[in-house]
Amino acid sequence: MPQNPFLSIIIPAHNEENRLPGTLAQVVDFLRAQPYRAEVLVVENGSTDRTLQVAQEWAAAHPILRVLHTDQRGKGLAVQTGMLAAQGEYRFMCDADLSMPIAEVNRFLPPALRDFDIAIGSREAAGAVRYHEPVYRHWGGRLINLLIRTLALPGLQDTQCGFKCFRAAVAEDVFRRQTLPGISFDPEILFIARRRGYRIVEVPIPWYFDPESRIHLVGDTLQLVRDLLTIRRNAREGRYDRASHPQPGT
Repeated sequence: MPQNPFLSIIIPAHNEENRLPGTLAQVVDFLRAQPYRAEVLVVENGSTDRTLQVAQEWAAAHPILRVLHTDQRGKGLAVQTGMLAAQGEYRFMCDADLSMPIAEVNRFLPPALRDFDIAIGSREAAGAVRYHEPVYRHWGGRLINLLIRTLALPGLQDTQCGFKCFRAAVAEDVFRRQTLPGISFDPEILFIARRRGYRIVEVPIPWYFDPESRIHLVGDTLQLVRDLLTIRRNAREGRYDRASHPQPGT
C-alpha cells in the first residue's frame, strides 16, 4: 500500500489561466528533483476563464497533480478545500503568482525546520528581502498588519503572506474550524491555531512584487476590519472551540 506523500502543495486558482502554466512548470520541475514524495492540488473556484481546463490539461500529463473544483468563490474557501483534501504529512499553501521562489519550500520542512506546527512565510522577519515593491504597497501592508496585530494576532509580523506550511494533523484541526471564505481566512486560521495551542514560526523569505496583484488596499482593508471583529466575536461565543466544521461541499 503506497505511503502518503511527504508534502502536499495547495494552489488556489481563480482566473489564473495566464499565470498557472508557468507556475505549474516550476513546481513540477522542483518536485521532480526532491528526494520525497509529493502531490500538488490546484483548487479552481468560480473562474470565468479557462483556469479549470488549463489545470486539468496539466493534471492529465502529470500524475503528481490533482485538480479540485468548486463553484463558490473565495481564496479562503479554496485553500480550506485543498487542505482538507490533501494527503501529505506537511501541507503547504502557495499563491499562484509564485512571488516566493518555489525552491524556498524546503526551508519550511524538516530537516531544515523543526519543532513547529505552522510555518508562515514572512516578508518582515529578519533576513527577508522584498523586490520591486512600490512604497505605497509596503506601507499599506504594514497598516494592515498593524490592524491584525492589534485586533487578533499580537507578535506576528506578516500574517498575509500567501506561503504557509502546516503539519497534517494541525491542518485537519484548524481548517475544519475555519468560517471565513475570503481573504481574511489567514488571520482566522492563525487565530484558531494559537487558541488551540499550536506553535507558529515565521520564516523570512525573498518575495517578488507582482504588478498583477489583485489586492485592493482600501476595500480589502475595510473588509478585513469587519472580519477581524467577526473573529473576535466567534471567539467570545466559543465557535472555534466546538465540534469541527464539515469539509466544504459536504
